[in-house]
Amino acid sequence: METHGKSKFNDHLRERTLQMAATLYWLLKDKKVSWIIRPGVNQIIRSSSSVAANFRAATRARSDAEFYAKICIVVEECDETLFWLDYLIRINLLDAATTKEIYSEVEQLVRLFNAIKSKMKIKIGV
Repeated sequence: METHGKSKFNDHLRERTLQMAATLYWLLKDKKVSWIIRPGVNQIIRSSSSVAANFRAATRARSDAEFYAKICIVVEECDETLFWLDYLIRINLLDAATTKEIYSEVEQLVRLFNAIKSKMKIKIGV
């Protein structure tokens, strides 16, 4: 059973991941891009929403092993989101200065989820 503090932490991270996904969607939804770049734009929207959805699923896990499996997906999807964000900045589809805040948020989430994954790996002896 979740403790109150753990529940608040999970609620906070659920909100952060959902906000990150929504921010990226609103930032990119109306961008006029060529057919070559459109798959990358679509993929960052998918990967960022996957972070939010899989973290939510992780918090509903029935065991530590199930939680760990979901957190592994969260780390992978969050890192992919960071890749696409970096890529879209490098090809000048997004401006580095105006995306500084969301970029920092995604970086923080990657580090945070990676730390959670590492602790869980030790806890379950993987």
